[in-house]
Amino acid sequence: MSTAQSAGRSAEAAARRAADSPALDRLARIGLACRGVLYALIGVLAIQIAMGSGDREADKGGAITAVADLPFGSVILWVMVVGFAALAIWQASEALFSHHKTLDRVESAARTVVYGLIVFTLLSVLLDGRAASEDEKSQDVTAKLLDLPGGEFIVGAVGLGIIALGIYWIRQGVTKKFREELNTGQMSPQTRSMMDRLGMAGYVARGVIAGLAGILVVQAAITHDPDKAGGIDQALRSFADTPVGPWLLVLVALGLMLFAGYCFGESRWRRT
Repeated sequence: MSTAQSAGRSAEAAARRAADSPALDRLARIGLACRGVLYALIGVLAIQIAMGSGDREADKGGAITAVADLPFGSVILWVMVVGFAALAIWQASEALFSHHKTLDRVESAARTVVYGLIVFTLLSVLLDGRAASEDEKSQDVTAKLLDLPGGEFIVGAVGLGIIALGIYWIRQGVTKKFREELNTGQMSPQTRSMMDRLGMAGYVARGVIAGLAGILVVQAAITHDPDKAGGIDQALRSFADTPVGPWLLVLVALGLMLFAGYCFGESRWRRT
């Protein structure tokens, strides 16, 4: 074995040990609880929008800004930075070193990117005092893609991919597939029942939001109008424009708050 190969294997072994360390496990669980905080706040912001009193965007950036305005908000945000960084490292190790199926490893890689972006947003609020609008970022990216040759097809494919993600999340909720990520054997029957209800409602709500966000992206591709695209906030506001009115937005927002409860339970019972 060459020196380079030996060094590479030693580095990989060290990375595996770090990923399996009790410290990272505890920090990742803190990150899962922080994830619940974000979803709870997004749900609250969405309800405020439905009631006509919301002045913040109902997305992760708006939720993080809301945390920053709390007493000791900066301390909470630094805790969230550590927690989400631990989640990113954990999911990166799952993508690189686990023996799971290819689809599971791709999902872990995607989660690594998402958690990394949340860390970036947290640091932006801590250091610059503001978070960029997710709607504006989505529209900017859509505009750049539309300017490419075949841009409409690229944006349309992205939109269809987001719709597929929404369907996947709905299926996760309806079939209770999320149970596979939990240590259900350590739960009492009452806890299992509670986590089932929270997970089903939460995953379905997330799936519905992702599906509508994907439809907006597809509309942007068809109309060649990047302003049609948007993030979580624009998707949530679209629910208020339906014939049902703001009550559908309230229902979806409550689903997000239930998912927040699932995240808090996940921080205790998740397999890491």
